[in-house]
Amino acid sequence: MTRLTLPVALRLLAIGGVLLVLSAVFAIAAGWLPPHRLRAATIVDALEAHDGRHPGFRRAHAKGLCIEGSFSSNGNGALLSKAGIFAKSDSPVIGRFSTGGGQPYAADGRLAFRSLALSLTQADGEQWRMALDDTPIFPVATPQAFVDFQRATTPDPKTGKPDPALVDTYMAEHPETRAFVRWQQDTPLSTSFANETFYSINAFRFIDDTGKTWMVRWSFEPETPFEAIDKATLGARPANFLFDDVIARLTRNPLRWHLIVTIAEPGDPTDDATTVWPANRNRVDVGTLAIDRALTEENGDCRSITFDPLILPSGIAPSDDPLLPARSGAYASSLARRDGEHGKPSALADDPEARRARP
Repeated sequence: MTRLTLPVALRLLAIGGVLLVLSAVFAIAAGWLPPHRLRAATIVDALEAHDGRHPGFRRAHAKGLCIEGSFSSNGNGALLSKAGIFAKSDSPVIGRFSTGGGQPYAADGRLAFRSLALSLTQADGEQWRMALDDTPIFPVATPQAFVDFQRATTPDPKTGKPDPALVDTYMAEHPETRAFVRWQQDTPLSTSFANETFYSINAFRFIDDTGKTWMVRWSFEPETPFEAIDKATLGARPANFLFDDVIARLTRNPLRWHLIVTIAEPGDPTDDATTVWPANRNRVDVGTLAIDRALTEENGDCRSITFDPLILPSGIAPSDDPLLPARSGAYASSLARRDGEHGKPSALADDPEARRARP
């Protein structure tokens, strides 16, 4: 792996890589969060200062497309969790594809998170919500680090770019963020949402019928073969090429991913999303996600859903990762701020031809 110097990191930041990645996931609901007792409004205000305020849109992952489908359990998950979603059955799914950042009309040709959010409903009505990203690691380990990075990388109004000195100071104090930049630089990027793997990033606890607990992470691995995109061509691609692609694919066939649960072993960190577990950990295929329909947020049901990763059915519980309460508050805060706002229509349309009239 090539060593990433600070100037290279800054060039990545300039094209929106880590900036958009970090602003893609956070906002905190009203109240206080341990361990640093951060004020919620401080964190949400930092997001808005970073990407601007866009009434009616999410403060993170602002550009998105509603999706619908189902999850078919194969029964294997019932060995790990008593959650009804793992009974051998089909469950309805509402979800959302999105790209990172708080700008709803940003072009897709950016080095930013690509994300999949899902709300799965069990037969008894309990829901399992999740917000997944296309990276197995996160750039920061704590809410405080997120706030510090937001402040260090907020563009200067005069130049439109972050202050290099502030970025330099932050990077020197946070080797985990520097490691993420190296990972982002060196890892191939997929051509589509359809052939992308999406990760829970955080750890969770599965609880079986006997009360035994398993520490896990999970991922959705696509049936569509992976194909790498040339990162050098990103800026020249159509503004909505990722969303146009998935809409076109869904007019032909459903898209499928396998839900793979990875089981931790003693000593694997469960409170640090900047680290990966060893590749030899036990992995269990517990079912298949099928997406068969895409709708704009004006026409779909995803716009008012908070994809809160702490909305969990009985049999699934959070780990000790401090990012989880922050992520949970993120979506509540975003909903609270945009509730009642009269925003513009989404940049996306169900029919790519109709989108030509959109911003």
